[in-house]
Amino acid sequence: MKAIPVEESVGTVLGHDITRIVPGQCKGAAFRKGHVITKEDIPALLTVGKEHIFVLDLAQGLVHEDDAALRLARAAAGPGIELSAPSEGKITLRAARPGLVCVDVERLNRLNALPDMVMATIHTHQQVMAGQPLAGTRVVPLVIEEEKLARAELVLADGPLIAVKPFATLRVGMVTTGSEVFRGRIKDAFGPVVRKKFERLGSTIMRQIVVPDDIAQSVAAIRGLLAEGAQMIVVTGGMSVDPDDQTPAAIREAGGKVVRYGAPVLPGAMFLLARIGAVWTLGLPGCVMYHKASIFDLIVPRLLAGEDVSEADIAALGHGGLCLGCPECSYPACPFGKGH
Repeated sequence: MKAIPVEESVGTVLGHDITRIVPGQCKGAAFRKGHVITKEDIPALLTVGKEHIFVLDLAQGLVHEDDAALRLARAAAGPGIELSAPSEGKITLRAARPGLVCVDVERLNRLNALPDMVMATIHTHQQVMAGQPLAGTRVVPLVIEEEKLARAELVLADGPLIAVKPFATLRVGMVTTGSEVFRGRIKDAFGPVVRKKFERLGSTIMRQIVVPDDIAQSVAAIRGLLAEGAQMIVVTGGMSVDPDDQTPAAIREAGGKVVRYGAPVLPGAMFLLARIGAVWTLGLPGCVMYHKASIFDLIVPRLLAGEDVSEADIAALGHGGLCLGCPECSYPACPFGKGH
């Protein structure tokens, strides 16, 4: 640090806190260590009796924490992300739109393994709202070597570290199986729940067809919805191991190429994910009807955001895939589905 006249300090970095005391009223920091002095600060500094101040001499090859955080944030941010102004050396990355947050966890770990780098994010593959904080970044020291910062930027050079993918607006066809519903013995409770879930994600149920526990009728309903232009198919009911629960067989007979039948998620173990051509086709177990958070909420947002969900992706849900069944559900602000 070096001492210089206040009038010559514009653009320099304050090397210590400066206290302001008003007798009988307040005592606190008028300026914090690391503050970059502006022309407007000069009168206030003189008022607190500072004609000379100690400033950091940013030699060539050193970067101030605010500038370093801004460079990290800009390098990390992808589409759908907006940045805050620096505050005490930190920048917050927020969602600029609703959608699915996607974090490159492997590169996040590589970045945080570098000396003096800090990037903290929420868990990846969550539904987020516009304005929601998603990440914060800073460097540890007040000033950092350019060489260290360049190494961090190299890690971030291979595309966005964090982005928000928008949800596609799809026309979803729904087939509800169950002889008890088809014959009117019980009221369909599945349809209204699934309809609301899709509406919250911006998609609509174009038509719901109710069929008995019959493979041929289920196949005909699926094919009929596809012919009407359905962009996603969900089949509710008939997903257990009872002999008359034949939804998986119907989806296969309708042309479905199964990605995965069974998921290491509770609730949601009897879930099926398939494709009929380019159309995602889902077999939804009964738990989707009863639980606020289930396999539906872990998979469907990813599909609507354009993610190509694989068998390995579903297998990876096992770590964190156990819902704790809290008396008051706080999903998504909870561990469910966030093991990766």
